[in-house]
Amino acid sequence: MIQRIQTLYLALAVILNLVVFFTPLYSHAVNDPAQWIGAGFAISLTGAIMLAAASIFLYKNRMNQIRWVKLGTYLQIVAAGFAAGILFSLGGFGTFLWREVISSGLVILVLMLFWLAGRAIKKDEELVKSMDRIR
Repeated sequence: MIQRIQTLYLALAVILNLVVFFTPLYSHAVNDPAQWIGAGFAISLTGAIMLAAASIFLYKNRMNQIRWVKLGTYLQIVAAGFAAGILFSLGGFGTFLWREVISSGLVILVLMLFWLAGRAIKKDEELVKSMDRIR
């Protein structure tokens, strides 16, 4: 379980998504007059965290693990959309918003980690299937 690279990717995804809760981007989302933006951002991040953490322990059932990682990827895409919306509502990219841009970059980095984890799980599944054919 621990020695597989997808476990590392998923653990990093959990950690970086938790870090996003302590960034200025999240504080701007919570303080926004439209309450649904902050709530949607928090729900999508929390869902992605829970799916990534749960899929780490599904290493014995790779097909189920792939489904959970794919669902987590979709939630992370929603979180990236919320992050982009929050960033552009603040005024876009600027020298005074570099912390918010880095926060949005963390959300995109976690999306890449989900993708890499899914790819590694598929490689493991293909390897197991090829070994079954040899027997």
